[in-house]
Amino acid sequence: MTSPFVRRRRLATELRTLREQSGMTADELAGRIYRSRMTVSKLENARCRPDVRDIVKIMKILGVTGERFDEILKIACDASDRGWWDAYGDAMGARQRMYADLESGAATIRGYNQMSIPGLVQTPEFLQALIDLDLAEGAEINYVPARTIQARLQRQETFFRTHGPVAEIILDEFVLKRLAVPAETMAMQLRHMVDVVSRQPRFTLLVLPLDARLSPGRLPPSTYMIYTFPDPVDQPMVVAENANTDLIHTTPEEVAKYERLHDRLREATLPALESLSLLAGTADRLSEQAGHDT
Repeated sequence: MTSPFVRRRRLATELRTLREQSGMTADELAGRIYRSRMTVSKLENARCRPDVRDIVKIMKILGVTGERFDEILKIACDASDRGWWDAYGDAMGARQRMYADLESGAATIRGYNQMSIPGLVQTPEFLQALIDLDLAEGAEINYVPARTIQARLQRQETFFRTHGPVAEIILDEFVLKRLAVPAETMAMQLRHMVDVVSRQPRFTLLVLPLDARLSPGRLPPSTYMIYTFPDPVDQPMVVAENANTDLIHTTPEEVAKYERLHDRLREATLPALESLSLLAGTADRLSEQAGHDT
């Protein structure tokens, strides 16, 4: 499947370029297709699922014909597709919905998790513990807990299908040292990660030690993911997490900066087998600690 999110962004660029080349304003185009200026703005900024009929009208008005017409029509059809995540709506959370969309069409994923276990290998118990923390702290909940867990499991199942993307995730050892969940819950989570990574050749997990020497430069300011896609016209994309939102980078310069950063981090990580051994050993120590606390 092609990621509808990626195609909406590509369609937005195509539409804006076509309109500007024609010399027509957004207001003028909106009047010609009998839509509001807001509709045109949303289409040109990838903020809505396109109505293919509107795209056909726009192309006819802007004089697009032949192969170019067919090409943009295909992009619009892809952009209007619905994925399994759409059935959950806001119940699974906007961030997880976007990740599921991107993963559906990605060829490769490289990332760095600074503060938490990657969602693709989280257990239901670990996720429930995080949800319980949100509820206990009175955090604003913009998802439905039970549906979020269901969606996370479906996201994982879809990701690890036969022809899914190849992933390389760097996990900061900090995540293993400061626990936000009960010790035994974390121990179960770490053993699950070891099991998944051991069985999935397309998923590599590397631990960045606390005493890693990064040269030159500093740690990234936040978790990030770098996505590439099978169609070379769909440019690579970086999603950098902030506390309440995500920053999306698509310019070649920004993507290249994150690619260099990822290469530098990888050089400082433990090898794959050592990373899994660290996870397993930490799980054993946490289980022992949990036994002493009971």
